Amino acid sequence: MKKAKINIIHVLGVFVLFYITSQSVSAQLQKVYIDKNYTFQTIDGFGASDAWRCQFVGKNWPNVKREKIAEWLFSKEIDKDGSPKGIGLSIWRFNIGAGTADQGEGSGIRNDWRRAESFVSIKGNYNWDKQEGQQWFLKEAKSYGVEKFVAFSISAPVQWTKNGKGYNGGNKDGEINLKPEYFDDYAQFMVEFLKHFKSEGINFDYLSPINEPQWDWEKKSQEGTPATNDNILELTELLNEGIEKNNLSSKIVLAEAADLRWLYSNYGKPERGSQIDYFFNKNKNLKNLKSTISGHSYFTTWPVDSLIAVRQKLNNKLKEHQNLEYWQSEFCILENSDDIGGGHKRDLGMDTALYVARVIHADLTLANASSWQWWTALSNANYKDGLIYLDTGNNGDMYNMNNMKFDGNFHDSKLLWAVGNYSRFIRPKMKRIKIELSDNKTLNERYKDLMVSAYLDTETLKLVVVAINYGEKKRTVDFSGYKINSKYETSTEKKLEFEKITSRNIIFSGRTVNTLIGSLSF
Repeated sequence: MKKAKINIIHVLGVFVLFYITSQSVSAQLQKVYIDKNYTFQTIDGFGASDAWRCQFVGKNWPNVKREKIAEWLFSKEIDKDGSPKGIGLSIWRFNIGAGTADQGEGSGIRNDWRRAESFVSIKGNYNWDKQEGQQWFLKEAKSYGVEKFVAFSISAPVQWTKNGKGYNGGNKDGEINLKPEYFDDYAQFMVEFLKHFKSEGINFDYLSPINEPQWDWEKKSQEGTPATNDNILELTELLNEGIEKNNLSSKIVLAEAADLRWLYSNYGKPERGSQIDYFFNKNKNLKNLKSTISGHSYFTTWPVDSLIAVRQKLNNKLKEHQNLEYWQSEFCILENSDDIGGGHKRDLGMDTALYVARVIHADLTLANASSWQWWTALSNANYKDGLIYLDTGNNGDMYNMNNMKFDGNFHDSKLLWAVGNYSRFIRPKMKRIKIELSDNKTLNERYKDLMVSAYLDTETLKLVVVAINYGEKKRTVDFSGYKINSKYETSTEKKLEFEKITSRNIIFSGRTVNTLIGSLSF
């Protein structure tokens, strides 16, 4: 009898344990809901820029090294194991230099890696052999099939600026560092740039003439100029006329705001803020101005409440202007946060990768960004501003700038591959569609846990889902009703690593960025 009681207790214990375990699994299992008929923005692409490090790497580094760097950035091929060889950028940004490299020490910019050559000399003569290293990467991007090119200028050529420099200096009136009599010359210079490269077989789809006009650019650290909205409009009108006259297809993109809050509010600088209302009111109608406002996500990503609120406010303002799109056109780590600290000290690991992936997610899903572009593809500094990192390989002298001009070591980062979770698979013309999880978390809670977004190729019905598991615990999601064929994971151990999917319940390990590929139905 005693033995029978023990057996009954044992059976009950097993049953209770099974019930608790099954309930726990059920609680962890989330269901996903996707609605292809509920669409948002059409994707223009994902990109990065060549400023400024490509000038030496593209010109001087050994072919085998620079070709590997190009493969990481541009390739859409897969390796023998099914994993991507590169992140397949669909946009490449080319910095039109202002001539500070031609000035040398006279430029006032001490770090020659942060200077740039100019295609036009002081005498007004054009030399299209300039910016050779950047042109090497531009041609590589073209050969890899990068779909779109953006030319961006951050200062007028130095011979036309008020102080003869590529930076603004002590002027604090917010006006552009350009002599009034040279507005026409500056606009014509950019048009000549577009004409030349079109003749060489590289059509620049977009031209961005001003960058971060809200800063005063007084420091002697790089090229840059402030500009009022009136300054930008005057230059844009001249560019619009030049593009039209020369029968070019390039579209002008404004206004590369230094902070998203300047897009929808004055934010303390009324002559340089509220740029959506200023440039896209009904009184302005420029044929070659793309119906897109661009801004930079700097200083709006921490805390999470700010990350969310700023983009919601931006989206509300965008809705006031019919068919106006938004580009997030430049970002790296500048602000301090509890999650990854500040920009100083490069991070090749997952912490920065996850932080940036969350920013991308917010820009795409809250602000409806149709394009997301990283700042500089290559970094030679101990700073979180690159996708690929350069150094000397000498632990005692890792960042010797002179030594790195002709050769060096280069390293991919988890950030590179996490950006690739988006750029490699979400291609131009795909549409973002509605996707929801069944856990009913608030936005703030979700941004510290599992975040998902979905994209559809409306012609092939190819489905792409990006899932970021920001938390430490694995998450399981039921994708019943949707055919998911493959998963690509970026994590501490993996770099966009391919996995064939055979189960409807898909596991996302903690601290990972994942891309799922499939279709909407069996």
